[in-house]
Amino acid sequence: MRDETILQLEDIHFSYGGAETLLGISINLDESDIACMIGANGAGKTTTLRVISGLEKPLSGEIRFHGNRIDRLSSKEILVQGITLVPEKCRLFGDMTVYENLIMGSYLRKDKKSITQDLKKVYKYFPRLAERAKQRAGSLSGGERQMVAVGRALMSRPKVLLMDEPSSGLSPLMVDLIGQIILDINVEGISIVLVEQNAEMALNVASYGYVLERGRVALEGNTKDLIYNDLVRQTYLGI
Repeated sequence: MRDETILQLEDIHFSYGGAETLLGISINLDESDIACMIGANGAGKTTTLRVISGLEKPLSGEIRFHGNRIDRLSSKEILVQGITLVPEKCRLFGDMTVYENLIMGSYLRKDKKSITQDLKKVYKYFPRLAERAKQRAGSLSGGERQMVAVGRALMSRPKVLLMDEPSSGLSPLMVDLIGQIILDINVEGISIVLVEQNAEMALNVASYGYVLERGRVALEGNTKDLIYNDLVRQTYLGI
């Protein structure tokens, strides 16, 4: 169900190296909802997340969070607002322990008691991280590193979670686990924008989807409808 819009991108343009890579992206995320973006490499999915999180600045257009413009804010200010990015390829601090990486996610917070409670919640989502709390993050498997990346983002206590290719390089079993974790996180009231190469997983997890092609939204709609769209089935689901 589409409820109150929490995050809104309106006609976002972005240029990289002189080439315009976003050509008027407009997407909405509703409160307590999951929206996904699918598309080929170079379609603009990761760039869109980086623009939302303030790591890149748009040439034009507006981004609103709870109705207030955030496209002029720094990435730190956007993080404080409650928008957290889980970057592609799990960029962790390899020489730090799992515990230290997770705690880094709460560095802007002062509520020590709540931080401890949130750490316990992360360990509940990912029991394997509790077992490896003292292990160097750089020695973890790909799936475990992805768990740390998601857990670290949750430690910031986000209102919106931007997830960039969380299933990349994972086994089918781990993809299913990450998909279930995304649903569990959403049940807690966290709104999610999910970028995925694995279109089948994304469309089954999200309720609303956007298909990006060459920096534009080529198609959008309820994921139940997109799954049966001929273009989506042939191009992204291999049917």
